[in-house]
Order: sequence, then structure tokens, then C-alpha cells
Amino acid sequence: MNTTSSVIETGLRQQYENYTPEDQQVWRILFERQIKNLPKAATKEYLQGIERIRFSADAIPNFEITNALLLDMTGWQLAVVPGIVDDATFFQLMANKHFPATTWLRTMQQLDYLEEPDMFHDVFAHVPLLTNQHFVDFLEALSKIALKHISDPYAIELISRIYWFTIEFGLIREEGEVRIYGAGILSSAGETQFCLSEEPAHFEYDVAKIMHTAYWKDKFQDKYFIIESYEQLYHSIAEIEQVLEQMLAVKK
Repeated sequence: MNTTSSVIETGLRQQYENYTPEDQQVWRILFERQIKNLPKAATKEYLQGIERIRFSADAIPNFEITNALLLDMTGWQLAVVPGIVDDATFFQLMANKHFPATTWLRTMQQLDYLEEPDMFHDVFAHVPLLTNQHFVDFLEALSKIALKHISDPYAIELISRIYWFTIEFGLIREEGEVRIYGAGILSSAGETQFCLSEEPAHFEYDVAKIMHTAYWKDKFQDKYFIIESYEQLYHSIAEIEQVLEQMLAVKK
């Protein structure tokens, strides 16, 4: 496998030379504005991942460089997608160790609000944790479960709840402190502060409870689930399959 294999997966590639000075400025502003919130809030694995993957405010990440680093560390790569993709494409990519990422960046006028995730969310928030082997093993295994049930909307909804409350909005306990690993929080200054406050409910990681819990797409979550380690996350895969089968059987 080489760093161009992601092009084979989707037919798209990052056109780095097309980024404008304003794009680079937007990246710098977003990066500098959010990174200052994270040293005491984000999981240490994310902060170390930022260094491993060589992200900085100085330049938009170049996917060729990022892919070479990821491939060497965990066997993963980025696959360029135009935006939100269908469930089958999304899980197929990740089941094959390719994380879907957009290459377009919001404008200066969209700094504070954006309906659809851009590359700042996809790349700044998600990619550093792709350097953690247990984390990506969980992603791969969860995606393979999803593909087995891809024609069943109810099953995909249940799996999406697991993804949402872990990969996007998950918290982790490290050295007695609750920290953030979910990308949906890591790319949001407001939710970074909110999720660690006493206002929302906090629960220990519980597969069955998560699968019975709906989530919000248009506002901060009102509940968050806390894992003890990325190993715990990966080792919960068997339980996810078991609970999923039980809930599907009840629905029938």
C-alpha cells in the first residue's frame, strides 16, 4: 500500500496548490483559537497525536505527508471525500483503514458557524487520534459490524449512536480527570467548555445505555459517556455485537 491508495478508494485527491492565502489564514485562526483550549481539556493521546502527525497553525495539512505518517504508525490513511457521504461509503472506507476527510475549508465569514463539517473538523479534530492503535482498531471493527447490517436502517441507527457518543462526543478518564477525545467536541470551543462542566449528565461507558440513547445534531449534547481507556473501547466490540443482536431480535 502507498500514499496514493486513498485516491483509488474515492477517485478524489487533495489539490494542495489550490489553497489560497485566505484559506491558510482561516486554518491558522481556527487552529490557534482552539488549540489554546485543549491542553487541560483534551486527552493526552490527542495532544501527543498533534505532535506525531506534525500539525501546526503554520499550514493546512498536506494529505500526502499525513498519509505517509499515519501509514507508518497505524496502517491508516485519509480518503478524500466531497462532503458527507452515505453510510455504506463511510463504513466501507473505515473498514479498510481509510478515514473519510474533506479538503475544503470554511470561509472567513463562516468562522463561527458551519452546518456541514469541513476539513478543520475532519482533520484537526479526528486525525491526531488516528495515531492510536486501539482507537483505530475500534473504528475498523465497528465499521465492519455496520457493513454486516448496512441494509437495516434501525441497526445503522444503533451503531451510529455508538459512533456518536464515542468518536464524535466521547470523554475519557485520565489520571483521575475527565478529558475529551470526541472530535465533535475537539473542534468546538463552546462544547469543549460545556461538556466538562456540571451542566450536562455524565455516565460511565455503557454499550446498552448508549444504544438506547438518542443524540442531538443541532445543539450541545445533554449527556456524555466516559471511557477508562482506548483499550476498553476496543474490547467493547464483542459487547456491541451482542447488544445489537439482542435489540434487533426484540424489534423483530
